[in-house]
Amino acid sequence: MRARTALVLLASGAAAVAAKRAAGRRVERSPLWPMPALEMPVSGTMGQRRTGPDRARTLTVLDRAEPAEGVVRLRLGGAGALPSWRPGAHVDLVLPSGLVRQYSLCGDPGEADTYTLATRLTEDSRGGSREVHEVLREGVRVEVRGPRNRFPLAEAPAYLFVAGGIGITPILPMVRAAEAAGTPWRLLYGGRTRASMPFLDELAELDGGEGRVTVVPRDEAGHPDLAGALAAAPPDAAVHCCGPGPLMDAVTALPAPGGGVHLERFTATAPRGEGPDRPFEAELRRSGATVTVPADSTALAAIRAAYPDTPYSCEQGFCGTCQTGVLEGEVEHRDELLTDAERDTSMLLCVSRARGERVVLDL
Repeated sequence: MRARTALVLLASGAAAVAAKRAAGRRVERSPLWPMPALEMPVSGTMGQRRTGPDRARTLTVLDRAEPAEGVVRLRLGGAGALPSWRPGAHVDLVLPSGLVRQYSLCGDPGEADTYTLATRLTEDSRGGSREVHEVLREGVRVEVRGPRNRFPLAEAPAYLFVAGGIGITPILPMVRAAEAAGTPWRLLYGGRTRASMPFLDELAELDGGEGRVTVVPRDEAGHPDLAGALAAAPPDAAVHCCGPGPLMDAVTALPAPGGGVHLERFTATAPRGEGPDRPFEAELRRSGATVTVPADSTALAAIRAAYPDTPYSCEQGFCGTCQTGVLEGEVEHRDELLTDAERDTSMLLCVSRARGERVVLDL
């Protein structure tokens, strides 16, 4: 979900929102549809493989296309029916090199046997986008975990979507859903150049000439007018935004309509703790083991050293794969993903630490 400069807007209103953190307007997730329950183990050892969204499935690249400069779209399938998903969902790709990266699903949720995703080649990436572009050709098999949804479409009478660059990928299925439901929407979509912006033809089709889609290539028109877009949104609209960090920061700094601002970040913004990190012990209640987490390590790394099957993905505190229940002990949370309610009972092993000398985990 990294991009240079782009925006997608959809006007809509709605839903009671609020769980604002000190940092800004972080809202509680309120899905438009009931979300399917995740199948998670309730007993057994850490070595047990999870089922459902955390189980890796081997899929084949059925089709590869380039919908814009520097963007590759992949359609994956060949394994029969796949777990269902809703707009805003993403999957983890376990790449041939072993790298694990998250990509939003941008296809049609009604296609039960395929997943479609798109990624932009970024020079400053950690290698994932380059491997996708250079290695994943038609016929190549790849492991997929998920889908998961940390960015569901909020229930609302109208929508304002804001997307930057490749941030259009989770927004596109939301636009389709709003249009199919007959819900008012508006879209502001910006990027570096028109040629670098994928899915323009489909968005124009969805717009149907009604002026609901505003495309703002930076080389032609500069930056999109965020303030004007939010001010023009219906008073009860829900705003969904995905794109580069500065774009989302700018959106959250502006007055928002009553439906609140819903964000998805795919870059780490986890804060550091106060003072130097200290070692602590993590008791894994269900496995009966206790792991020592050194000061220069993470809980995730220490636990995976003993139990390699422990699920993880981004290792930066933004995907939620390693979210684990906390039974005892105080946690120093260093993520910007979990809600206040989730922080009361869980932690992200990849970034957060025990505030004291010990924490008891539901593992």
